[in-house]
Amino acid sequence: MRIRLTLTLLLLIPACVFAQERFTVRGRIVDEKGEAVEYVQVGIPKHGIGTVATVDGRFEISVPGDTLEFHHVSYQTGYYPVSGPENDLVIVLRESELPPAVFIGGNTREKYLLRPGTRFPGAQGGFDARDGVDKGKEVGSVAKTRKPFLIKDILFTITSNRIPGCVVSINIYRIEEEPEAFINILHKPIYAEVAVSDGRQDFDIQPEESILLEPGSYFISFSLVDCDMDAVRRFQETPESERRPTDMSLYANLYFKSSYYRESSLAEPIYIPINVGISVKGLEYR
Repeated sequence: MRIRLTLTLLLLIPACVFAQERFTVRGRIVDEKGEAVEYVQVGIPKHGIGTVATVDGRFEISVPGDTLEFHHVSYQTGYYPVSGPENDLVIVLRESELPPAVFIGGNTREKYLLRPGTRFPGAQGGFDARDGVDKGKEVGSVAKTRKPFLIKDILFTITSNRIPGCVVSINIYRIEEEPEAFINILHKPIYAEVAVSDGRQDFDIQPEESILLEPGSYFISFSLVDCDMDAVRRFQETPESERRPTDMSLYANLYFKSSYYRESSLAEPIYIPINVGISVKGLEYR
């Protein structure tokens, strides 16, 4: 029998509920030209509250009175102090300046920087979009390099997907120590559309930008950023007896290797001893 485990069931994390007044904030996110900015992370990191805006920049979130943050790899972080409900908030993000190109001379060799590790027999983990709340959840693997490394390919496998309109985002964070911090080093977003299928789908992502890793530790991950919300609503209206166990779910094989997991967009990453089998290959500078 094949075991199916969602990542949330693998984490025995106590939930703390604070009796704090919350406000519903609705709005849209645009750039300085007034054009929508897609898939912005919206939330309050210190409260572990977050979501992902839609492809047309719209969002809705319930938060306490505090500073709401807006994160996107191509833009400077935006901030908005929440003091009450908002129904048509407009957030304007400023584009980040691209860093100068870095050239490193010397010999290189092709190498896998990251491999999945030992397979967790029969176990799978993934995302569940039955109520749409898994948007922004994130899981990946930890990679370490002692020499500069140029990423050429990011590979992963989805074993099955029953989430219509599924889009995942690939992220790369440098792990800083003392205090621990995760700094997203991308300047252009990386997205992949995952078709609805009960069969295996292999992905080989070749980033548009040159991603040069300096020596250090990195968290390389993917997160669910979009799904067909009309399909989610139709699913919720379907009687329990007519639902399949895998409906509105995405699965990947699990492996024994260190990783991190975010329960929601912008939440604090949590260490876990398993991962979903991301591989990274490229050129190591000697």
